[in-house]
Amino acid sequence: MIRIEGLWLAVEPLDLRAGTEAALARVVAVFGAARPHHAYLFTNRRANRLKVLVHDGIGVWLAARRLNSGKFVWPKDSLGTLTLSRAQFDALVLGLPWQRIGEAGVITVL
Repeated sequence: MIRIEGLWLAVEPLDLRAGTEAALARVVAVFGAARPHHAYLFTNRRANRLKVLVHDGIGVWLAARRLNSGKFVWPKDSLGTLTLSRAQFDALVLGLPWQRIGEAGVITVL
């Protein structure tokens, strides 16, 4: 299993035709570095596709997810990056409103 200690979300969309090298270059440009055991999330302009780049301490993994209908809930008015909790990440990849998930899975009003 790949250990993940930090989940980072890039607000600006990424051309998801990008491969591992282009995604890694974007991580370095947006986050400053690709840190071991951290995952970096990107979406396309329509927010119906998601890519996750994970640095496992040895190399990088690139995974993609697509929603057949609907969109990923993606911030539009935030600054360049956000940190996610595991519960927020789990909600995000399902297309749920992850911003409403607080500590211990408590749902709050925005």
